[in-house]
Amino acid sequence: LVLGLCLMVVVFLVGLFIFMRVEGWGFIDSFYMMVITLSTVGFGEIHPLSEKGRLLTALVIICGVGNFAFIVSSFTRMLVDGHLHNLLWRRKVQKRIDKLENHYIICGYGRIGHVVVQEILKVSQDVVVVEADPVLVERLKREGIMHIAGDATNDKLLIDAGLKRAKSIVTALTDEAANVYVTLTARQLNPGISIIARANDASHITRLEFAGANKVVLPHMIGGVRMAHSVLRPTVTDFLDLAVRGHIDLQLEQLAISEKSIFVGKNLMDSNIRKDFDLIIVAIKRADGNLVFNPGPREELCVGDTLITLGRQSDLQKICEFL
Repeated sequence: LVLGLCLMVVVFLVGLFIFMRVEGWGFIDSFYMMVITLSTVGFGEIHPLSEKGRLLTALVIICGVGNFAFIVSSFTRMLVDGHLHNLLWRRKVQKRIDKLENHYIICGYGRIGHVVVQEILKVSQDVVVVEADPVLVERLKREGIMHIAGDATNDKLLIDAGLKRAKSIVTALTDEAANVYVTLTARQLNPGISIIARANDASHITRLEFAGANKVVLPHMIGGVRMAHSVLRPTVTDFLDLAVRGHIDLQLEQLAISEKSIFVGKNLMDSNIRKDFDLIIVAIKRADGNLVFNPGPREELCVGDTLITLGRQSDLQKICEFL
């Protein structure tokens, strides 16, 4: 279709040249003559044509009408094959993506990527998936999930997914080399982004961390450890599962303390977090990365601390106003 339109422009310009230079007509007359010639309305000639002009005009008509037929057939094929619908749908999705900020990008919608997306969607709808498999792309479309079809190792696709504005990217591709490449690209284009990378072997962790991953996850190891804990500590495992997944009105959540928070400079006892919000502080992650487990009442809260908190969803939402 694009090729046909370009050829039509060329034919039109050639026709203008013929009428203006060969026949000596003005621009307006030449332009009007080309319009009625290519549209085949049959209004007749504006001025008498020379034999040379008639021959060249006949060539313009043959090329123009043939090219017009090609454009019509291409457009019809797009409608029949659904290409036009897909093109309009992709543009609509791209406009939605362009408005996102601090969103999540998931590379790969296989078994791991699907779970990641579904878990994030429980908290936020700002998720963009990059997937190359046509079957999975069609599934994403049916489920109404924002996505871009194509290879995640393509820099342009990552930029179209809003990489420079994203909060975090998860590279869950099955190809180890592709995960390394996506990690390198993401770190280069957005130095402040949080990168979670999938690895299939423990020996690849160092490589991904060196590429810029903040955290490297081995799905098979996590699954194996979880199964072992389910055997050795079933009650603890069930409790953590309920707390993290929110199947009951009890949730394990992380809360960041900003410089404007009323808790800055106070210890846990003076903050009255347990008394006023009925929340249990399980641990405190300091700004330098150190973890304080089971903090005592005299533990001071500082800017940049992250509180690992256990409590009801309503209480967690209430305390957010003071952080």
